[in-house]
Formats: sequence, C-alpha cells, structure tokens
Amino acid sequence: MRCLITAGPTWEPIDRVRRLTNFSTGSLGGELANHLAACGHSVTLFLGEGATWRSSIGAVTVEPFSNTESLAEALHAHATTDPVAVFHAAAVSDFTGGSVGTRDDAGVFTPLSGGKLSTRGGSLWVELVPTPKILPNLRTWFPNAQIVGWKYEVDGDTAAALSAVARQFRESRNNLCVVNGAAYGPGFGLVEPTGSLTHLPDRPALYRALADKVSS
Repeated sequence: MRCLITAGPTWEPIDRVRRLTNFSTGSLGGELANHLAACGHSVTLFLGEGATWRSSIGAVTVEPFSNTESLAEALHAHATTDPVAVFHAAAVSDFTGGSVGTRDDAGVFTPLSGGKLSTRGGSLWVELVPTPKILPNLRTWFPNAQIVGWKYEVDGDTAAALSAVARQFRESRNNLCVVNGAAYGPGFGLVEPTGSLTHLPDRPALYRALADKVSS
C-alpha cells in the first residue's frame, strides 16, 4: 500500500524573523513511517522543517514542509483516486499572525509593519488568524483513501476528547482517528466513525494497530 504520513510542526510568520509554532517533534509520525516501511509499504513522509526528530529513516521518501500552506500544497500534489492510506499526524498551527500594532491608554489601535518589529516601543498586540484546516480537504484529494486523523486534547476529560473526535468525523469524513493527550489520558485511543474505541497503551501498539488497518 502507498502510505502518506505528515509529521512535525508547521510554523506561521509574525514578521520576517519571528514565528508561531508548537512543541511537536515529529517523532510519532517518523516512527510510524519507519514501521510501515518495515512492513513492506511504500511510504512518503512529509516532515516539518521544525521537527527535532532526526533518527534514521529507512525505505521512506521524505518531503519537507514549512507552514500550513506549504503542507497543503505538498499533499495536494500527490492527489490521486488510487486506494492509498493517509496519516495526518502533523501538528498544524491553528493560527497565523495577522495585524500587529500598539494600543494607547484610550484603547486606540495603531498598526505597525516592518520586516522585524521593534521591541523598543513596549508591548505589541498581535492578531491571531485561524489557518485553513487540511484534514477536511483530504477526502476530496484522496477520495478512495483510508484517512487517519489525529486529535490531541489537553483540556477536559475523556468524554470531551471523544466528543472532539466525533466532530472531526462529521467535518472531515476520515476513516479513523487517533486521540491522545492529557484529556484522553495515558496511551492512545483508535476510534472508528461508529464510536468504537480501541485503547492502545503505547506507541508500538499504535503503530501495529495502524499497520493492521492498512493491510486489512
């Protein structure tokens, strides 16, 4: 099976020298890529330029990406009606930088611009603009694919995390979702659109379960 895996963080510009990003290392997606390749699958790994995971990669084609737009373009370039598997594990930044400026004591906003915004004027107000979602587009680009989304949730409890998973299925028409994070608890949940949940205690168990799904 041809497998496409996204891994690592995106970054979004505030000015020409400053970025918004996140703590994703890319290790989970990279390790999954190696596992699937070892199982005999043809794997392309889209790895964020900011990923700190740099272990050896075996039998895997690697394509770098930077921001959300570049990742979307890289995936779209591989669009196909063939039966492929897409694992969207990348930590895509939810926001990009918008207007930047100052506010005076009366609350009046004065926009600023420049390649490197100065810190000498005191505090800055930075607008955060939502980035476009990639996962909902994957079904259009890969209509016959097995699409696996991710939900990393830190607030609330397991029920709240699974509610977010259900919303993802409605919006993105993916085949599976991996849920983890503090809200879910230790390990990983592999969820189907029916709500069926398989708990997996660690990463190796997750990789084996995903490989089984691709091969079935």
